[in-house]
Amino acid sequence: LNCSAFNSFRFLIKGGLAGGAVYVAYDQGLLGSGTEGAEALKKAQEKLPPAVQEWADYLGWKVRAAQLPATPKFDFSISNSWNKGVHTVMSALSVAPTRACEYTVEGWKYVKDLVK
Repeated sequence: LNCSAFNSFRFLIKGGLAGGAVYVAYDQGLLGSGTEGAEALKKAQEKLPPAVQEWADYLGWKVRAAQLPATPKFDFSISNSWNKGVHTVMSALSVAPTRACEYTVEGWKYVKDLVK
């Protein structure tokens, strides 16, 4: 394979993996509302340790439940975090015209001082 064909093949693989990841996230409800995301996370926390144990048994690895790390606990509200981000962005956009005017005046002063 030449270099361009190899790069094209890598691009197709990466695109397929990314598309598959987005599809799985959508299918499991992770891209829905905060409630749907919380439910999907709860399902994953319930099903992940048995799935890891099943694969370990299949592969012949000696893994006990005590060796598996605990699932992380998330103690924050997705909707509150989203709302805080929206408020921050809207606040920045609301002061943008004033700041742009201030920066323009400062820029003109700087240019005038350079010309002198």
